[in-house]
Amino acid sequence: MADECCAPSVPRMFLACAGGSNVGQLSNQVAVELTQEGFGKLYCLAGVGAHLSGFLQSARDIEDMVVIDGCDIGCAKAILEHAEIPIKRYLLITELGIEKNKNLKLQPEDIAKVKTAVKELCQR
Repeated sequence: MADECCAPSVPRMFLACAGGSNVGQLSNQVAVELTQEGFGKLYCLAGVGAHLSGFLQSARDIEDMVVIDGCDIGCAKAILEHAEIPIKRYLLITELGIEKNKNLKLQPEDIAKVKTAVKELCQR
């Protein structure tokens, strides 16, 4: 089972920030929903940040990667840069006009907006 969580089995990987704000949680929720829809697969950013070999190798080997950060602090981006893993596609949620706050009750329209942005990013 442990081998399955970091082995690339789909051509698109989502690495989401999942921080302690609305935009961090939007990042994670969108990655979860897109995984459930079969658009890609959510991978463990913490495993990359911990420099676990299987997670690092999967991130290096994947054809298509979407890194989703909630805000301009850019934790997900920084983790990948620290691990020396090239970022293939990058989305910053606050650049979509969604303001960062501490309200963790996510709005369906915000989820839809971010999902659309990820799908559009993947078409470029």
